[in-house]
Amino acid sequence: MFKIITNAYSALKTDWLDTGEYPFAPRNVDVDGHRLHYIDEGEGPVILFVHGTPSWSFEYRNVIRELRKKFRCIAPDHIGFGLSDKPKSYDYSTLQHSRTLERFIQKLNLKDITLVVHDFGGPIGLNYAIHHSQKVSKIIVLNSWLWSSENDPEFKKLRRVLESPLLPFLYRRLNFSPRFLLPRTFGDRKLSPRLRRQYTRPFANASQRHGPPAFARSLLNDQAWFEGLWNKKKTIVNKPFLFIWGMKDPVIKPGHLEKFESGFPNSRSVKLESCGHFPQEEQPEAVAAAILDFMSSSDNPVKS
Repeated sequence: MFKIITNAYSALKTDWLDTGEYPFAPRNVDVDGHRLHYIDEGEGPVILFVHGTPSWSFEYRNVIRELRKKFRCIAPDHIGFGLSDKPKSYDYSTLQHSRTLERFIQKLNLKDITLVVHDFGGPIGLNYAIHHSQKVSKIIVLNSWLWSSENDPEFKKLRRVLESPLLPFLYRRLNFSPRFLLPRTFGDRKLSPRLRRQYTRPFANASQRHGPPAFARSLLNDQAWFEGLWNKKKTIVNKPFLFIWGMKDPVIKPGHLEKFESGFPNSRSVKLESCGHFPQEEQPEAVAAAILDFMSSSDNPVKS
């Protein structure tokens, strides 16, 4: 059951939130008793932004401030992230996040969507696009993936870390993902302490840290599902794609971009040489400009 509610951020107990950086009216959808927060800015064709981990809609704020002049920009926070509820008992699987996104889109009656995905937002959002291709007109991917990494030598090393019994402790007690991992994925433009606070405070204590470790578990458990998405991509393979890639990403490297390009021929690529994993945070002006250009000329793919 859904219920749309609009309220002030003060009611959400977000005294830490920098509303100068994030100057958007709060909106919430009730999804089966859980509050999902989102922003809905501007008017025009719909651009739907889907974040990954350990992030939230805040990562898209600067891009949205530019694009809302011409488009309706919508950015939800997954359950367990940002300003959404963080229940202890909840299915935090990647597939469930995609199902929630589907229901969110249905409730808002969104059509002719330009989908923007990043990190885990890739499989979450692209799973929706694959199964509801008639609702999605264009797709923009920032540093993500859509296939199994089981045979990747770097993933094999990462698997040992993911299987460590210490990992849940690090995530729950030390807020390991936003405090330590996130800043280390940036390129030349580092995350300031002031902005880092906006990424750590949504996970202020252990009771609010259920979402990030579930995504870590997903890397262990969902590789076959990721590969299945790649094998089903034919429903979206001919849609206009834009890839915006931070080339200094230490996690999702340029090889991922090359595989995306090989699988989606109707695509253009914008490579940001000094960016790491978060181009929308590191170079939002370049990301917004690339999206604006793509939206006006997406029938003419270009590699750059």
